[in-house]
Amino acid sequence: MTNCIFLEQVEIRLGGAQIFSQLSAEIQQGEFIGVFGPNGAGKSTLAKSILGLLPVASGKISVFGSSPGRNNHLIGYMPQFRTNLENTALSAFSMVAAVAHGNRWGLPWQGITLKKEILEVLKLAGAMEYAHRPFSVLSGGQKHHVALAQALVGKPRLLILDEPLASLDPGNQMRLIQCIKKIQTSTGATILFIAHDINPLLGIMDRILYMAGGNAAIGSVKRILTSQALSELYRAEIHVIRAEGRIFIVAAEGNVTETARHA
Repeated sequence: MTNCIFLEQVEIRLGGAQIFSQLSAEIQQGEFIGVFGPNGAGKSTLAKSILGLLPVASGKISVFGSSPGRNNHLIGYMPQFRTNLENTALSAFSMVAAVAHGNRWGLPWQGITLKKEILEVLKLAGAMEYAHRPFSVLSGGQKHHVALAQALVGKPRLLILDEPLASLDPGNQMRLIQCIKKIQTSTGATILFIAHDINPLLGIMDRILYMAGGNAAIGSVKRILTSQALSELYRAEIHVIRAEGRIFIVAAEGNVTETARHA
């Protein structure tokens, strides 16, 4: 497998505060990686560093063999906080067209080739059925699929999805996850899936990257989601409880951790 992302002893600081340090990992092309941890652990910060939007304090990040930012044309990004266009009259098709060739001046010219690409990504993202409906009338789940279609423009080799399940009910969560898994299978893209809830992704991910207490560990679910491994990350006694096919993370004093409240 080809190396997609290489992280070596990476340290990130924001406003003088250390977010995480000594993060090392190799992510191969075509892997489905789930990224988990409590709020403030640095999940979104890591995504921005891979995109070259935040510099590293020390260490090295390589994306497709180059420094962050140089190969962003190979990356599709679905940010956590998307532009508020809830009341726009634009159709879902136009919303996707608006991000196509966004590096060029002027309005995008929707030639035959571009129109074909937009229809292809809408179909791939499961949004073809409502491609010509106004974005404002779509349900929350449908809007997430349109945002996914936007990230697919340009046939990216890496998809960075920051909290794509946020505000979705369990049914819509599973539909979106299944859609993303099909995209990975059909295109061979690497998936970096940031989430709070581990359980919907069990059986889908190849490996997980868990971040907590300024530390991080990457590996299989079986290896990382253990009481010993998470206690080392949190620097506190943590219990991992498995019940009825679900995983719960509980602090030693009996309180469910911030991450596990979502899990």
